[in-house]
Amino acid sequence: MKHILGIDVSKTKLDVALRLPEGKFRSKVIDNTPQGFEALLAWLAKQEVTELHVCMEATGTYWEAVAEVLVDAGHTVSVVNPAQIKAFGTSVMVRTKTDKVDARLIAAFCAAQHPEPWQAPSLAIRELRALVTRRNALDAMRTQERNRLQVAREAVRSDILAHLDYLEQAIVEIDAMIHRKIDDDPDLKNQRALLHSIPGLGDKTIPILLAFYGGPLRFDNARQAAAFAGLDPRHHESGSSVRGKPRLSKVGHALLRKASYMPAMVATTKTAWGRAFKDRLAAAGKPPMLILGAMMRKLVHVAFGVLKSGQPFNPALHCA
Repeated sequence: MKHILGIDVSKTKLDVALRLPEGKFRSKVIDNTPQGFEALLAWLAKQEVTELHVCMEATGTYWEAVAEVLVDAGHTVSVVNPAQIKAFGTSVMVRTKTDKVDARLIAAFCAAQHPEPWQAPSLAIRELRALVTRRNALDAMRTQERNRLQVAREAVRSDILAHLDYLEQAIVEIDAMIHRKIDDDPDLKNQRALLHSIPGLGDKTIPILLAFYGGPLRFDNARQAAAFAGLDPRHHESGSSVRGKPRLSKVGHALLRKASYMPAMVATTKTAWGRAFKDRLAAAGKPPMLILGAMMRKLVHVAFGVLKSGQPFNPALHCA
């Protein structure tokens, strides 16, 4: 019988609940640090755990380090959407919410639902993902400072300008690091060339796609890849009276959705295949924002397709 480990992740600590084969629990709190991970592995060894299935929520980026450590230690790890845990808790009528209770709930979910194992990315992908995430944070700070500058008093303008200069230089440097990271990995370099063949994708978007879809393919099909970004459609219908408009589910990675927005705008206005796609949906009566969301999803489908096939983009397949 497998042991099940539920982990409730936060920025500074991990609440863990070890579900024993007979159904009892043992709980522990550890630091969300490399030293804490070592303590966790030692504690698991002390519990005489041999076969272990670990489950945790995808909470920001705080789960990644411990997930990688546990996979490297030979354990099965599943990373699930927090909405799944919340729905499971509602279904079993859990009324108390504490970190300890949440960890046990995650373990119970794992025992009942047997979620799919998470595939740990390669070291190159981990580093590329860290770089593109950092670049996104720097870009957000630059936008904030530019907005502040418009209404800033003279006493603080020089400080804001100095910070903007620093951010501009930092973004230039991290862009160079991203470029080198891809150049230094033959597989990523080849995949970048494949993505460059897709009209509408540019130098800012492609590293983000590579960070989450590059390297060995994580998904079986394009629908799964789009769902990971929260670009799958959400329908709301009930009986004969409720007919909600289809919308993007947005149950997925926000950075991927953000990265696909401007390329979708470019594709639908500046490329032949994108205009053909837009005209076809418009002729079917689809509104502009639905068409834009559909193009965002289409771009992920196409990107996944060229990465899986290893063949450059073929416009003849998409302009009909």
